Amino acid sequence: MRILITNDDGIHSDGLDVCAEIGKSLSDDVWVIAPEFDQSGVSHSLSLNDPLRLRAIGERRFAVKGTPTDCVLMGSSHVLKERPPDLILSGVNHGRNTAEDVIYSGTVAGAVEGAVLGIPSIALSQAYSSRGGKPPNWDIAPHYAPAIIRKLIGTQMPRGVLVNINFPNCKLSEVKGVAVTSLGRHHGGRLRIDQRTDGRGNAYYWIAYVPDRSHRGTEGTDVAAIADNKITITPLRIDMTDEPFMTKLAEQFAKE
Repeated sequence: MRILITNDDGIHSDGLDVCAEIGKSLSDDVWVIAPEFDQSGVSHSLSLNDPLRLRAIGERRFAVKGTPTDCVLMGSSHVLKERPPDLILSGVNHGRNTAEDVIYSGTVAGAVEGAVLGIPSIALSQAYSSRGGKPPNWDIAPHYAPAIIRKLIGTQMPRGVLVNINFPNCKLSEVKGVAVTSLGRHHGGRLRIDQRTDGRGNAYYWIAYVPDRSHRGTEGTDVAAIADNKITITPLRIDMTDEPFMTKLAEQFAKE
């Protein structure tokens, strides 16, 4: 089994090394193709106005000056074009990707692109708290992910579907098992615009992330399960059609 690994935190991130470790526990044919620089929050964007730069930095390890989607395309269509990957793993992200996070996430987008190409694809993210400056606990993903991934592969994932996995922010001994969930919703807006002033008195702006630590989510969702120290497994599909509303609209417009 040939595995392609990418991420959005960049080629030098700790989570990418964890993901490579997971991949090597499943296969001896593992390739890492990841962004040269941090691409967090770029979603499913393509580099259409700048050339892609590919740099070999080790055996089966490449950096791309581009987005996670660029990396998956580079891997499947160029570096591995003679034999495309059988599985794509994107992560392990530095921070969870639950609820509407998946819309913004470059990590999830790497798996989405794999699904678009018809390749079984899995996004992996590690929740953590930024309070106290503590790094993520990287022990959980390599302990649980290999068995989870083997089981997912055994289910023969449908075309056009990817799987989003989140590991909880806790000690390895505190993990309360695995939950298959739907996407939840974060409570209220978690993004805001911060205005600041530079040395010349001109305004500039940062997009600020404001977590709501009091919201534990609705039962059965990834938000609730991750708050309960469970590993979440959420199937996502690239067909975003809302079929019930489509039916309602069809009936409404048929009357005209």
